[in-house]
Parts: sequence; C-alpha cells; structure tokens
Amino acid sequence: MSMHNEQVRFPSDDWRAYRGVLSRRVFAFIIDYVIIALLWIPAAVVVFFLGILTLGLGFLLYPVLFALVAMLYFGLTVGGRDQASPGMRIMGVAIARTDGRPMDFLTAIVHLVIFWIGNALLTPLILLIGLFTDRGRLLHDLLIGTVTVRSDAY
Repeated sequence: MSMHNEQVRFPSDDWRAYRGVLSRRVFAFIIDYVIIALLWIPAAVVVFFLGILTLGLGFLLYPVLFALVAMLYFGLTVGGRDQASPGMRIMGVAIARTDGRPMDFLTAIVHLVIFWIGNALLTPLILLIGLFTDRGRLLHDLLIGTVTVRSDAY
C-alpha cells in the first residue's frame, strides 16, 4: 500500500482517552491468549497431518507453532482495519502509532515480539513502566512508537 492511500490519524492528546487503558490491556491480553490457545488446537491438527505427509519433517513446526499462531493472529487483527485484536475490541481499546500512520501487519508482529523479548529478559515487572509513563505506554510501545488508546476516543 502506498503512502497516498494511508489515512493519517494521530492519537488523542486528551487524558480521558487513556483513562483505564492499563487495566483494559491486561484483560484484553487474557482474552486474546485464550483465543490463541483455542486457535492453536486446529493448527496442531493440521501440523500433525502435515507431519505424516512429509514423513515426519512437518513435526518440526510444533515447537514454534504457538508463536506462529500468535503472530498471525496479532498481525492480521492489530494490523487490520480496526487496529485492535478481538480481546482489545471487547475491552474497548486500540493501538495507534504516534506518527499517525495505521498499524500494518509487520509493525503489529514487531510490537508483539518486542513485548515477548522484554518480558523474557526483564521479567513481567517491566510492565510496571506503564504506571510512570505518559499515556500509560509500556516499553515496547516506547520503542516502536505506539500508544494504546480507548477506542471511543480514537
């Protein structure tokens, strides 16, 4: 997609657009990972049959299958039109880029991977950074220039 077709929408500067976003993100995370776990089941069945068809070679996908399902899930949903995963939509939040451009598939996946790396290296206590930053931004939001905002204010 070219830059001429992308709609530029800057996130709101109004503090009410960020009220309660951190707690909503936590619940959206739980909802999304339950959905991903449910999507993993049919993917595991497909990989099983792929493993049989490839004489065992397809079974090598099992160690990375959950990550692949999660990346596709977030890439297609957060990088999609609504800029939010189903869990985020249920909780009424969306992700916006601070430069005003819409989230795309690759940016959504990078956002997810940096979140995983940050939690793996720095423990989940790194999420406390959201209590001390403007607009409740987390480390991975700061690194790639995103912010989570209430959907009704975006």
